Amino acid sequence: MPGPASVDHNSYPDSYIREILRNVRSIAMVGASATWNRPSNFAMKYLLKKGFKVIPVNPNAAVKKICGETVFPDLSSLPGTVDMVDIFRPAEDAPELVEEAIKIGAKVFWMQLEIRHAEAAKRAEEAGLQVVMDRCPKIEYARLTGELGWNGINTGVISNRRKRL
Repeated sequence: MPGPASVDHNSYPDSYIREILRNVRSIAMVGASATWNRPSNFAMKYLLKKGFKVIPVNPNAAVKKICGETVFPDLSSLPGTVDMVDIFRPAEDAPELVEEAIKIGAKVFWMQLEIRHAEAAKRAEEAGLQVVMDRCPKIEYARLTGELGWNGINTGVISNRRKRL
């Protein structure tokens, strides 16, 4: 799943996000939290319910498991490869995390809402990874499948048919 050479990181086509979410099965969530009301915890629970294998990565975690999944201190400690690295970390951590993602053979590097790092994105794409910045896979999955509307979010789409991802 090599990434395109020049993706407009200000406006992703739905087809780009949809392709990623269709092809990804395993996600390393860097910055995952056991605290129930943290965004990473909401995203992890949701993605697990949707059938993704989500592996929490947090060197500072005070617990050994988050949402029933074993916590790892860093990407190099993971027992196998993952399709996607999803970061809930400050933008300045992105370059180091991209290097780790490349080393473990990830195919996608995803930076959460409000996280953007152009140099890290460029490095990831040069290594063949697809990159998403300033988006949440939980929100994108729900948006592309129509689930946002089921939860009372005004998406502007009226339909009685469930969308396929």
